[in-house]
Amino acid sequence: MADSLSERDARFIWHPYTQHQNFNALIPIVKGEGALLFDEEGNSYIDAISSWWVNLHGHGHPYIAERIYKQALALEQVIFTHFTHEPAVQLAERLLKILPGHLSRIFYSDNGSTAVEVALKMAIQFWQNKDQPKRNKILAFEHAYHGDTFGAMSVSARGLFTHSFQDFLFDVVFIETPNSENLEKIKSIIRSQEGQIAAFIYEPLLQAAGGMLMYEAAFMNDLLSFVQEENILCIADEVLTGFGRTGGLFASASLSPSPDIICLSKGLTGGSMALGVTACKQLVFDAFLSEDRTKTFFHGHSFTANPLACTAALASLDLLEEHSCGKQIQWIHEQHQDFIERDLSQSDTGLFVNTRILGTILAFELNTGRNEYTNQVSTLIMNQALREGIYLRPLGNTVYLMPPYCITASQLEKLYQFILTIPDFIRKS
Repeated sequence: MADSLSERDARFIWHPYTQHQNFNALIPIVKGEGALLFDEEGNSYIDAISSWWVNLHGHGHPYIAERIYKQALALEQVIFTHFTHEPAVQLAERLLKILPGHLSRIFYSDNGSTAVEVALKMAIQFWQNKDQPKRNKILAFEHAYHGDTFGAMSVSARGLFTHSFQDFLFDVVFIETPNSENLEKIKSIIRSQEGQIAAFIYEPLLQAAGGMLMYEAAFMNDLLSFVQEENILCIADEVLTGFGRTGGLFASASLSPSPDIICLSKGLTGGSMALGVTACKQLVFDAFLSEDRTKTFFHGHSFTANPLACTAALASLDLLEEHSCGKQIQWIHEQHQDFIERDLSQSDTGLFVNTRILGTILAFELNTGRNEYTNQVSTLIMNQALREGIYLRPLGNTVYLMPPYCITASQLEKLYQFILTIPDFIRKS
């Protein structure tokens, strides 16, 4: 008898964020359709977190699949140095029309971490090219997460994910997210750096991997204005927050002033293919124009501007710009609000705390002790949810929903009803 897919996987594959010692067999997924994933036995699972926050329009979307198929018959890949192609140019044109602020250039890479790496390298070399090499520090938020490559780790919160590499990460000036009590202190920290900060990188409105931490736009606007007055480049990491997740098309559109650089990935292709984008203002690009070849931006990837990925992104934008998609995003937000007011706010268990909503994202903490990524309550909830045909992946004590925009009313209600059962099975565990 042939080995199962799970057995073959266990023999050869190393999975991300996974401790394989005594690890349970993985579920073989053979099909996706809409908000559902199907295993080899025909069981379905509601993808309540959009497959790590990437899927916008649902799995196996026929329009995106058809566009990729047609492009594959014409051109699947070409080196993006001496050549260009229609999908890359068209995508750049469309993105620059809808991105917040006055951005003018698109640099392609292949995922969120590399989009951030590109942004950091742009910012640091920007000041070197302008003969200000002492401006080489990066400003970032505490609890940040920007990716798992070394530059992205450096500007992310130090902790479990970065501990083994601590000695290899560059120094960063970390600050709290701004509020009425700490804003002046933050400004004082920035002033103390005396013109050494090259750029400020931030996740606008939402620190997702940090625990779905949400912060207010008003205080961030004040901070951004101050930072730009200090002649510091602003980098918005919209890898997660872009393409409707926070309600608006981009979270940065809710902030003022606009960033000098924006990083995109995840929902960029609707979750169908890997693609990263770093968009910048003309002033950043101009600093690299020179007869001196050492001022060139020496960065690239083998699959830069892959035609299939760019085509998938164009197809996703087509769907995103349909009126029905905007209505669906608003509907999900309203359903989250109704659920909180109707059910969660009425719960007298004391288990659900700090309930919050931003766009299509609903999050809360479970009052079960210290909120750590390795907290076993997350595994307990994930396994119980799988048994009930739902895929959730809590961040420690933080439980959240981030469904694809195509989720149905009955599917969303099933997620809500599962949440309400959490107190019972936690007590029994």
